[in-house]
Amino acid sequence: MDEFLPISALQHYAYCSRQFALIHIEQVWAENRYTAEGRILHERVDSGSAEQRKEMRFERSVMLRSEQHRLSGKLDLLEIRGGDRYIPVEYKRGKPKLQDWDRIQVCAQALCLEEMRSIRVETGGIWYWEVRRRENFILTEDLREATLATVRSCHTLLERGETPKPTVNENRCRACSLSDLCQPSRFRRDNSARYIRKLFDL
Repeated sequence: MDEFLPISALQHYAYCSRQFALIHIEQVWAENRYTAEGRILHERVDSGSAEQRKEMRFERSVMLRSEQHRLSGKLDLLEIRGGDRYIPVEYKRGKPKLQDWDRIQVCAQALCLEEMRSIRVETGGIWYWEVRRRENFILTEDLREATLATVRSCHTLLERGETPKPTVNENRCRACSLSDLCQPSRFRRDNSARYIRKLFDL
């Protein structure tokens, strides 16, 4: 059985399972402008302290853990409204996405909060630095199921210790800091050559 999975790893897997494996199985990392900006952003966010504003409480750098799902990590900001409405908020350097990559990470944070504090979390938020805008969303059953499926897939991949092939979506490789280490174009060329040889061998 593998150790507790970092919550941030779920976003890596949802974006690209090979990226997840390179970071969390092969233990490789490379920084580019995007990752550097994200790191600086989180350092600023983490430096804040808890505060109370009328009926709203803000808790920063909240440590999270789930025994049930074997998850652990840190939440950038937890808003508590009226004493009983909990809203996990994650800070991202980019901009809102159609895909659920970032929302899956926040949903996993909510699952940890629910287990740790015996509460129900209905909504989450993501503050996007590039557009200076916050996206609020409901933690639907579909999102919860997608998050749990991602958690299971991550644990399975860690237990197998396998690194998947590069994603077929080449657009995702362009902004990836691990592109030079991953070498997705070389794998794609090799696969194409083998496919062509197989056609002629038939």
